[in-house]
Amino acid sequence: MSAPVPLLVARCRALPGSAAGKHSLELGRVGESAARVDGIPKTTGEFAYSSDLAAAGMLWGHTVRSRHAHARIRGIEISEAVGMPGVHAVLTHDDVPGEKRYGLEFPDQPVLAIDRVRYFGEAVALVAAEHPEQARRAAAKITVDYEPLEPVVDPERATEQEPLHPDRPTAGHGYLDDPRPNVIRSMVVRHGDPDALGDVSVEGVYEVGIQDQAFLGPESGLAVPDGEGGIDIYVATQWLHVDRDQVAPCLALEPEQVRIHLAGVGGAFGGREDLSMQIHGAMLALHTGRPVKIVYGREESFTGHVHRHPARIWAEHRAALDGRLVAVRMRILLDGGAYASSSTAVVANACAFACGPYRVDNALIESTCVYSNNPPCGAMRGFGAVQTCFAHEAQMDKLAAVLDIDPVELRLLNALEPGDVLPTGQTLTGSFPVAEVIRRAAALDPPEPEELPRDPLRLPGGSGNTTHGQGVRRGIGFAAGFKNICYSEGFDDSCAARVRLFAGGAGELQAEVHCAGAEVGQGVTNVILQVARTELGIESVVLAPASTADVGSAGSASASRMTWMAAGAVQLACRAALEERERTGVDVDVERVYRHPRTWPLDPETGQITGGPAHVSFACAAMKVVAEVDVELGLTRLVWIGTAQDVGKAVNPQAVYGQIEGGTAQGIGLALMEEIQTRGGLITNASFTDYLIPTTLDVPPIVAELVEDPEPDGPYGLKGVGEPPTVVSTAAVLSALRAATGRELARVPVRPDEIVGL
Repeated sequence: MSAPVPLLVARCRALPGSAAGKHSLELGRVGESAARVDGIPKTTGEFAYSSDLAAAGMLWGHTVRSRHAHARIRGIEISEAVGMPGVHAVLTHDDVPGEKRYGLEFPDQPVLAIDRVRYFGEAVALVAAEHPEQARRAAAKITVDYEPLEPVVDPERATEQEPLHPDRPTAGHGYLDDPRPNVIRSMVVRHGDPDALGDVSVEGVYEVGIQDQAFLGPESGLAVPDGEGGIDIYVATQWLHVDRDQVAPCLALEPEQVRIHLAGVGGAFGGREDLSMQIHGAMLALHTGRPVKIVYGREESFTGHVHRHPARIWAEHRAALDGRLVAVRMRILLDGGAYASSSTAVVANACAFACGPYRVDNALIESTCVYSNNPPCGAMRGFGAVQTCFAHEAQMDKLAAVLDIDPVELRLLNALEPGDVLPTGQTLTGSFPVAEVIRRAAALDPPEPEELPRDPLRLPGGSGNTTHGQGVRRGIGFAAGFKNICYSEGFDDSCAARVRLFAGGAGELQAEVHCAGAEVGQGVTNVILQVARTELGIESVVLAPASTADVGSAGSASASRMTWMAAGAVQLACRAALEERERTGVDVDVERVYRHPRTWPLDPETGQITGGPAHVSFACAAMKVVAEVDVELGLTRLVWIGTAQDVGKAVNPQAVYGQIEGGTAQGIGLALMEEIQTRGGLITNASFTDYLIPTTLDVPPIVAELVEDPEPDGPYGLKGVGEPPTVVSTAAVLSALRAATGRELARVPVRPDEIVGL
């Protein structure tokens, strides 16, 4: 039995492998701006998201979640729920057929809470019923006997409190051995002489709040038993094969018995790397023998996925009188929440990019991420680099003020270039045009100040009409940042693609491409088809639905890697298919696996490279922001943003501009409004009424310039483009607010009372 699959390339649903499941579109070739494959169905409302799935005989699943951040479970009473009308299954941890724990990198998270809950919203029990309301009512009748425990909520104190994971699941993986309780990973980067003195020194303490990915499509999916003990799971995810590899052991199944199919994704930004409903839906479906659909509500979504790590950062920058950086010292504390997720990679990125895209001969960077009973944190766009960019760019502005040097000139003076050595000891090679990016962004001309009086919508406060321009000051800010492309530290990263070449009805050559790269809204579907058309030189190319059943792993749609890796894999497979068809003269079906240049782990004691580079490649961005601030009311308005970004080679320039605009909007959100509020570990604003995200009125005109300096190791010279705009935009917005107010503004999101100085 199989369920309908929503396609990214068609406005219909179709069975996997069916003719209707493939749709040929003329999409252009590498370097050409091509219309989004999914653009029309999404804008007309016809696109099938994972929440739109349905199957005959389908049941609805619901999850019982903890209302405590930390508590011992003394008992779970399900008898009343089991006997309710329409209920087909009520499951607890005793019903998990295989491994009781799973995890993106470390299996430290229970499928269903066993003896304790470690965060507000942790899954405790499952219900399947004929109707979603029946499932919700049955869930409400499940009684959990909790013994509340003292929550670990202050990351500063976490290493002094009782361990949440006494077995230390991240220990023994080659990281620095830190015996303190509740340490997920600690890392030190020592470079040169960290005690070297400069002529001037500036320091500051910076804080970043918890940001949510705030994707529009809550977690959802459909699990369908195949009648032979296996399961098909249709879900919105970022990494199909790693989902399968976590799900199968928990179900006591072989990997080939679990087939993950990509359903329509309503945004991701890192929040779908970790599992949500996959195991739960499959457990209910296998238990009942019927398809089970689970759709989270918005409040449940806030507790059902990881968030951006909040951070506390102390930084000191020392420089010579001419502005050259002498030494950088930084201590970074990250709160990982209840489970590890991808926190170890976030720690590494925070350290690696703590000094910014600047030449620093001496550095001491220390970073620690701790377990707590706060919401779990993991991947979010720009992970690790966003937090430290906010700090290092505030420090560069402070240095510029102390030295009376133009902030842009200070950045140009210290800009990294190929041949320079990073604080990790890695020598920069390939493309990395930091100075060019800074110059291009700085050269963009902002609009002239508008005269008063003016339309209130064009003043801080907007439609609230709280000011007529009194107390409004204008500020221009600037920031630069960079981040790695692809995975690092020795991760054996790869992407598979499969190409089938065959003769059509009229004898013309046609192609079918398989790749499990997750289309999460970033446009990788277009990239795959553009590469295939470029390599094969034909018009008739279709892309099959992404599934673990038909092709090897493509890796995750994260770390600005998907375009690079998918392009490399499809290029290899297309060339191999052409060669084989030319040799044999018959229809061919080939699969190839692409790997980027090898990386090596960093030394756990010093943070220095070991056998070779720790990172594949880097991309940088610079941004100029014009802001208006009502310094009497604490209100802000962004007037204009100009940015330049290093993109290597733009595969689809139109899509690159879209990524820059979307990434900038998320950085604006972190700068001005987005923060999950907690009290004792409990989320208090789990809705879009109380958790604010930017609207079209909050995002100003954005002028973007693409700096195309091809990356020698990247397919077609390309680089990933999704993360640099988010990395740099928060820092640039705060730079503009400081210029307007004269205040330090060392925390994001900035609050009105901090602007007013209350």
